[in-house]
Amino acid sequence: MTDNYYPDISPLKTGLAGRCPRCGRGKLFDGYLTVAKSCASCGLSYDFADGGDGAAWFVMLFVGIFGVGSILGVEAAYAPPFWVHAIIAVPLLIVLPMLLLRPVKGVLLCQQWKTGAREGREVK
Repeated sequence: MTDNYYPDISPLKTGLAGRCPRCGRGKLFDGYLTVAKSCASCGLSYDFADGGDGAAWFVMLFVGIFGVGSILGVEAAYAPPFWVHAIIAVPLLIVLPMLLLRPVKGVLLCQQWKTGAREGREVK
């Protein structure tokens, strides 16, 4: 019987790339945010993956602080008219979360697998 050896891969590296947390080769996602059933390369079942709201929360926190901070910074530095804010802020606050959500979710799912984190259960 031969056991496959899987190197210790960084959850940050595999999560940002959207790859399997065990082998680093298979896809983690089937769609934009839909987690695949299992890894096509090593066969790891992704049943452990609890998507939850963690990724959305971190992305909203970052984009909220960065977005509002940049809007206030532009206002304080240049005092532009409203339409300039609309041209800058609206795309920033819509596109940035869309770009960040998948990598952040990938990192959180890979970290969840690496640490063996599971849903809390009552011990009987």
